[in-house]
Amino acid sequence: MKAEAKPTLEGEIVTVLLVDDHRVVRAGLRSILDEYPGIQVVGEAADREAALRETARLKPAVVLLDLRLAKGSGSEVCLELKKLPSPPRVLILTSFADKAGILDAMAAGVDGYLLKDSQDDALVSAIFTVARGDSIIAPAVLDLMREQMNASELPPTAAGDACVKLTESERRMLTLIAEGKTNKEIGMALDLSEKTVRNQFTKTMAKLGVQRRSQAVALFVREKK
Repeated sequence: MKAEAKPTLEGEIVTVLLVDDHRVVRAGLRSILDEYPGIQVVGEAADREAALRETARLKPAVVLLDLRLAKGSGSEVCLELKKLPSPPRVLILTSFADKAGILDAMAAGVDGYLLKDSQDDALVSAIFTVARGDSIIAPAVLDLMREQMNASELPPTAAGDACVKLTESERRMLTLIAEGKTNKEIGMALDLSEKTVRNQFTKTMAKLGVQRRSQAVALFVREKK
């Protein structure tokens, strides 16, 4: 059964740019996503240069990006995309769950990290999650982060003992975010509005010394190890 497509706004179509250096992979992803209402694949790119050019031209809501490209890396592409005046949301879709790749992606400010062995429904759900402004990290990636992340590998802006300063409610919120919950789901769990969740998490990121949701998760997961 297909996952129910839930656009970010009523009647809105989530536009997606596929970035992968394997044509067969791009064709397979397009075939999958074309089956889901609410998603429109507007273009494809095989390398860094094409990804930046097509993003600027097509202005997709979400860039579905492989971590390793024949020319350039997904992390490098994400860094460039986030510098655009209206940056897209970036969802990594990769076969690789190595520590270095995860840390590079987090530092680059990706909005989601999914593995290519994910089910179709999980991919579609992740696209809508990041399009709504939330973040998502595959459970297998979180497990690897818990096992291998060291304090020296945290984002450079993060204070080593930052998590000690967190309140119980902030820790609960970060736990839910690390579990891949959306702002709406977090609000329901904590009896808060989505706006309050966003505002409180902005303050939490400032306390942790990070700028990205994914970096906050990385820091918190390491601290809980």
